[in-house]
Amino acid sequence: MTRLSASNKSEYKLFRTLNTRWGDVDIYGHVNNVVYLSYFDTAINGWYLEAGMLVMGESEKVFLVVETGAQYFAEIKFPDVVHAGIRVTKLGKSSVTYEIALFTNDSRTACARGQYTHVLVNNKTRLPEPIEGHSRQCLEAYLT
Repeated sequence: MTRLSASNKSEYKLFRTLNTRWGDVDIYGHVNNVVYLSYFDTAINGWYLEAGMLVMGESEKVFLVVETGAQYFAEIKFPDVVHAGIRVTKLGKSSVTYEIALFTNDSRTACARGQYTHVLVNNKTRLPEPIEGHSRQCLEAYLT
């Protein structure tokens, strides 16, 4: 994987705000690296709910993670407020790839940056479905 640089907050149009939790912190006094992936997941799925692309327990189609990864630039600690910047970097027929950057408090430089790929599937069969209509329009609005 190519080493990314810490991105700037001005590079993102979509943000979700998350709060660190006491249980996110490890023995080293900072948020554990695996929690960053949870922040990515929470930010994206929170946006899906907010934008009407997902209705908990009712959606016939859901997005499943098929790939993820992160690079770290600075520590996040408790009780930081995390602002997850989200942008769509690739939109396929049934898949979408995001870049997510995590910014703490008033920082303009990312603490971490990662990618996240979802595939839209039928909630019962788990077979890929095309991204269409409202969901495609929402995703295209943040495509870079």
